[in-house]
Amino acid sequence: MVAVGMGMTSRVDAAKAALRKAEDLGIDVSGSVLASEAFFPFRDSIDAAQEAGVKCVIEPGGSIRDDEIIEAADEYGMSLYFSNKRHFLH
Repeated sequence: MVAVGMGMTSRVDAAKAALRKAEDLGIDVSGSVLASEAFFPFRDSIDAAQEAGVKCVIEPGGSIRDDEIIEAADEYGMSLYFSNKRHFLH
């Protein structure tokens, strides 16, 4: 575990916070994995992860826009795994 997005209400802010924390610690996240307990309803977090060098995303899936997330991952050559399991429900 390098950084945690702290369960923020904005999924992209959470991803950016985790990536920023790793950067502040001087940790190169190139080739790393981004995992989320919630699905990504938009590709903005995938775009941010790609900019940082993330190569794999793990998320539960289940968004009506999963096809857009798959397309973004394919566009960047990222591995994408749907766990089909949410660990936080609200």
